[in-house]
Amino acid sequence: MPWEGASMTNNETSPFAPGHPDRAASGAPSSTAQAGPETEVGLDLAVEGLRKSFDGKKAILDGISLAVPRGQAVAIIGSNGAGKSTFLRCCMRLIEPDSGRIALLGENIDHMPRRRLRRVRSQVGFVFQRHNLVSRLSALSNVIHGAQAHHSGPCYWHQALAPKAVREQAMHCLDRVGLAHLARQRVDSLSGGQSQRVAIARALMQRPRFVIADEPVASLDPSAGEEVMEMFAELMRSDGITFVFTSHHLDHAISYADRLIGLRQGRLELDGLAKAQDIAVLREIYE
Repeated sequence: MPWEGASMTNNETSPFAPGHPDRAASGAPSSTAQAGPETEVGLDLAVEGLRKSFDGKKAILDGISLAVPRGQAVAIIGSNGAGKSTFLRCCMRLIEPDSGRIALLGENIDHMPRRRLRRVRSQVGFVFQRHNLVSRLSALSNVIHGAQAHHSGPCYWHQALAPKAVREQAMHCLDRVGLAHLARQRVDSLSGGQSQRVAIARALMQRPRFVIADEPVASLDPSAGEEVMEMFAELMRSDGITFVFTSHHLDHAISYADRLIGLRQGRLELDGLAKAQDIAVLREIYE
């Protein structure tokens, strides 16, 4: 298979290794890393030797090591049970890995206290298959909830209580996803595609540096899914946001990602440029 032996990104060595140019004195990666012979970029995500088992026997993640440079769009593919969602959650320490090292947005979060970890997570937007919106509230109020990543209190729960600047920012985010005209409409009256656009606008409201999306269009029909995915990827690219998403749509993975990661039975089986992949060959990773 063409992906056998893949591990870290091309031209990358482990940022946790002693003497690595990105390893700060504290052990966490610094803000720059070698992406190629002439270009330096930071690493927004680096994991080494990530392992996770839920029953103490079968490994869901079995020694995953990879690094994601700032601004890169990465698609993660693999069959159900391959470890895609578990990997994303372990990278955020929403699930604690059994072993391995994790650096997120330039900070080693392996044993980071919860308060500091929340500060790092506040810079990461989440978009999932289930939109996780408050159905009885308007699209605008749901987008305002994204400001809770940096603020607290009732002012960031409902559009009627939010400061003018916050409402204006939320309206701008809705406008970017083409839904400003539906700002005051309850989200339980929206279509699936419209609801996912609200979820994307809510993530943008966080002013994220990094966005994670777990099968973001899996619940949508093909037409709506294509439309939402194209808009989503373009927003991430235009803002220079690092974008990692999982998908069973191989055409989406190739079209909207710079790089493709393939997992099989908890192991890294593929790591390569998305445009260089062939869908027929990629299907082998599901066998």
